[in-house]
Amino acid sequence: MKLDQYIQVFSSRNIPVLLFLGFSSGLPLVLTSGTLQAWMTVEGIDLRAIGIFSLVGIPYTLKFLWSPIMDRFTPSLLGRRRGWLVITQIAIIIGVLAMALNSPKDGLWVIGFIALMIAFTSASQDIVADAYRTDILHEKERGFGAGVFVTGYRIALFVGGAIALILSEYIGWQTTYFIMAGLMIMGIGASIFGHEPDDTLSPKTMKEAVWGPMEDFFSRRNAFVLLFLIVLYKLCDAYAGTMTTPFLIRGMGFTAGEVGTISKGFGFAATIIGALAGGAIMVRLGLFRSLLVFGILQAVSNLAFILLAWFGKSYWMLAFTIAFENISGGMGTSAFVSLLMSLCNHRYSATQYALLSSLSALGRTFIAPTSGYMVEWVGWQTFFSITAISAIPGLALLVWFRNEISMHTKTS
Repeated sequence: MKLDQYIQVFSSRNIPVLLFLGFSSGLPLVLTSGTLQAWMTVEGIDLRAIGIFSLVGIPYTLKFLWSPIMDRFTPSLLGRRRGWLVITQIAIIIGVLAMALNSPKDGLWVIGFIALMIAFTSASQDIVADAYRTDILHEKERGFGAGVFVTGYRIALFVGGAIALILSEYIGWQTTYFIMAGLMIMGIGASIFGHEPDDTLSPKTMKEAVWGPMEDFFSRRNAFVLLFLIVLYKLCDAYAGTMTTPFLIRGMGFTAGEVGTISKGFGFAATIIGALAGGAIMVRLGLFRSLLVFGILQAVSNLAFILLAWFGKSYWMLAFTIAFENISGGMGTSAFVSLLMSLCNHRYSATQYALLSSLSALGRTFIAPTSGYMVEWVGWQTFFSITAISAIPGLALLVWFRNEISMHTKTS
């Protein structure tokens, strides 16, 4: 890889656009989940009601159901991708402003309805943002572009979470939500500044928009094996991730404050470093070798928790473990997002990416919940060994179908 090719990737106009789109994508998620739960807790809302509010996140799980609409129809302004982006972003701003004008204490179910509407429009924005990223990035840009998008997303989670909680102490919750609504304007600016992807024909009918993506994907050789790879690749990361905080507090004896400062704060920075570094390395290694190397690192990083158990309650070892895990996870995420983008046909990228990303969550949804039982059965050290071993099937599929992955990368 020549230096001028690196410069071409890093200086691409698409990169800053994706940073702000990632921010715009992450902000409404945290405002309708953790930050809203904090607001409700401060207002003295019943814990059972707070638990029920977790259902607000359902649209993020079901977004593939209406994604064909965004492949099929093109708004009159800005084009098929940017037009939908601006529409959903304006709707999110209106929703967050409406939330700022109310409060859980005075109208709990009004807040619940508004939050559900924000989640729906935010999930819709995610559909289009993923499709836009898929359509706009060239092969060499995918890794770094994915890393930049993830960085913007993580920054939004920090701003809408930690920063919003701090602001609420000084200016109140409603003013805080007004400010958060204003920050969404950055997403609109990015959508207008970015250029519409190369002209691709949208589906002619809703029937084609619904069935075309599946017919296109399953017409490929070894399509089912690729689906298994998508489910398995991040499994070790998700399986270990559900138990890392309980392990640090209950297994190692760190306080919640220590975990919050070192694990959450340090982990936030490490994930961003990993995502950006992974994207930059991918420019050189390409998709297959990056998936392989980063996948191995993800597995090995789980073993670092065993080292932490051997060392005992060591703060420097905790910092090393958290840094290793989050940097590896960030690198793996950049490569994995690039894989999903490479598998999408630009004609149906909104629907195909929504379906593939939903499929990738199956491991976290159905296998990760067994982690607590596994810990009680085999203990912490054996558990983390098992999570590392769980990476082997995905890596084996990756190596076995190297040629198919390379082929999809070049033809997508």
